[in-house]
Amino acid sequence: MQARTTRRRVNFSLGILLFVVAFGSGVLLGQVMYVRGGTVAAVAEAEAPTQVFIIDRLTNRSPVVDFNQFWSVWDRVKSKFVKTDVKDVDLFYGAVQGMVYALNDPYSSYFPPQPAAEFTKSLAGEFSGIGIEIGMKQNQILVIAPLPNTPAERAGLRPADKIMAINKRPTVGMDLNTAVNLIRGPEGTTTTLTIGREGWAKPRDFIITRSKINVPALIYSVKPGRVGYLRVMQFNEDTMREFDRVVRRIKRDGITGLIVDVRNNPGGFLDAAIQLSSEWVPEGRIVSERFRDGRENVHQSVGLHRLYGVPTVVLVNGGSASASEILAGALGDQGAAKIIGEKTYGKGSVQDFETFPDGSALKLTVAEWYTPKGTNINEKGITPDIVMKIDYDKEKIGTDAMINRALQELRKK
Repeated sequence: MQARTTRRRVNFSLGILLFVVAFGSGVLLGQVMYVRGGTVAAVAEAEAPTQVFIIDRLTNRSPVVDFNQFWSVWDRVKSKFVKTDVKDVDLFYGAVQGMVYALNDPYSSYFPPQPAAEFTKSLAGEFSGIGIEIGMKQNQILVIAPLPNTPAERAGLRPADKIMAINKRPTVGMDLNTAVNLIRGPEGTTTTLTIGREGWAKPRDFIITRSKINVPALIYSVKPGRVGYLRVMQFNEDTMREFDRVVRRIKRDGITGLIVDVRNNPGGFLDAAIQLSSEWVPEGRIVSERFRDGRENVHQSVGLHRLYGVPTVVLVNGGSASASEILAGALGDQGAAKIIGEKTYGKGSVQDFETFPDGSALKLTVAEWYTPKGTNINEKGITPDIVMKIDYDKEKIGTDAMINRALQELRKK
């Protein structure tokens, strides 16, 4: 394999931005990622190699590992496996996937070309699937959030639902990539999720039909009292372009305050989170990264700061992760907004997304991020200024208690 690669950081907030949104199957997992260089679409154009070239086995050395054993297993599989259609490429991709899986990090993954292409499509907000974000906590695969107006939301899935089985296959010991591959599928087909939920005596099956899903980055409207409502759906390549249009409407509407809703937002591109947060913060830190060698990369406020001084409330919940937590942490620490809702997911690690010439890709955790006041969000989450937990069973259809509370807070300004 050549050394030339395309890299970018994507701060997928949550579990993997496995957008079941992530792979065209509709599973999104949260992450903050850097995707450096090029565009994410470039991966989809690459083709898998037809064979693997072994340069020199003697160059593969380690003081604690005998790589000869790897090649011995390789040779035995090639020469003794009962079936004759074993492909070098499949063995190669499987070996690399296993190596990354051995890191025991739910946010690090290696994607062969086709899954890599599907993953990048999800970053652009387009995919076929059921429209949920999934993650993992304490070895349990969870629903991070169903995306609005998707099959998953219409079926009744909720944040924190436990995915006990996929198409009748138990998820015990299952990794996120496998879950994504089981959930995804062509538009019009169905997938069955066995869901456990707090308060239920036993799990229930949800049969969900996959469909084409296109998620906008932002949704804007005006609430009573000339309060703007900005729903941030994704932190992707379109976020700031859409925000430029929204901010013109905000100025035109003469709003008295702004509600920024990042509930169930699993994250996305780190640069989008920094740029959007900077609109409220005229100077100072937005977020910092700390690497394995102790280095710290501080991201300062950038841009035009067009919402500086606008009274703002940020709504969060357990499905708010990664890039969403960067925004909430920055605005909260810098005194630019009051945070209302549930404690956030706590996905405070950064993934480097690197594509290779054959179209495969490596998503690897390379750092942890900290809020302006030095709080490490990883696994702890952000505790809101005003803690609220929604009782979905008691919430009236068409009402939103958190939005109502945010309106009350803004009236005090």
